[in-house]
Amino acid sequence: MAEQDTSQERSEEPSEKRLRESRDKGEVARSRELNTVVMLLVATVAMVLMGGNVGSDILTLMREDFTIDRATALSDTTPVLYLSRSLLAALDALAPVFVLMVVGSVIGPLLMGGSGFSLQALEPKLSKLSPLAGFKRMFGLNALIELVKALAKFMLLALVAWWLFNSLAARYLQLGQQPVETAIISGAWLMVLVFGTLSATLIVVVLIDVPYQKWDHKRKQRMTKQEVKEESKETNGNPEVRGKIRRLQQEAANREMLVSVKTSDVIIVNPTHYSVALKYNKESSAAPTVVASGIDHMALRIREIARSHDVPVYRAPMLARLLYRKVKPGEQVPTELYVAVAQVLAYIFQLQEYRSSGGRMPVRPEQLTIPANLSKEG
Repeated sequence: MAEQDTSQERSEEPSEKRLRESRDKGEVARSRELNTVVMLLVATVAMVLMGGNVGSDILTLMREDFTIDRATALSDTTPVLYLSRSLLAALDALAPVFVLMVVGSVIGPLLMGGSGFSLQALEPKLSKLSPLAGFKRMFGLNALIELVKALAKFMLLALVAWWLFNSLAARYLQLGQQPVETAIISGAWLMVLVFGTLSATLIVVVLIDVPYQKWDHKRKQRMTKQEVKEESKETNGNPEVRGKIRRLQQEAANREMLVSVKTSDVIIVNPTHYSVALKYNKESSAAPTVVASGIDHMALRIREIARSHDVPVYRAPMLARLLYRKVKPGEQVPTELYVAVAQVLAYIFQLQEYRSSGGRMPVRPEQLTIPANLSKEG
């Protein structure tokens, strides 16, 4: 591909090929806010569904492992064993919550842009180590947008947290007056309520960030006019090469068509601008077939070949124009022109019979039978 001109404005929408190549490189639209919110909401659901069991396991753990006698506490090895067992038991109790959070962290990216996994994204690039590129990332437009988003999230969460504090302050104060087990359960539910509310609050940020990330990704994939031209050349081939191929194909078709003129039955001419060669199989019931046609230079070439091979040339300007416009080489004569063509062929065949066997001279048709609506077109 030709070297890209970065000075050109990226005003063209990205092509499907450009977007596909971008995805192959792992460059897809991503929203960190969406990933965070999905993970937090999954964690909230996990705490609601399994919080009771987790809390019960933790409470049992605290009763058993944090109630030790003096001899055990003063031992050199036993406290370590207790601590190790407590950590393993805590991890076992919290493992389902952690697993669901991992699942949530995987689901988040899949909701926007798909997997987007690519080994090309892992390839080392010197451009990533460029201090100038790092400076642009730190102080560029994207960095400013991320700063604005961070401030907006902080303000939004601060307002919601202040509202929750005022709303739930009385319930938190009541925890000190409740039995230990009841206070732990109530405190856990209050924690889930606060955590879930703050997580759900970030949905507002997601509703703004997701459309922006999609728009920004598409903007970055825009192409210059030169890139569009280069891609078109790669995909469809060079226009000059395609034009040359079409010319060669047309020349080959013309040569094949001119060969058919030698065995045609009659050439109907305009007399100068149009020439149409007809072939009729007397043993077949099919209609006559146009085997060659052309205008100007090609028409002259058809007449020259016809004369050199003693093919009759019949002057019928209107019929010649209608056949050229309505019938392509290889197609049969349409029904509306059957009678006119039959008149010509009958005369030609009678003329050939007269020249070979003698007899009565055939009379050339004075006027061919052409429908009125076609006469206007001719």
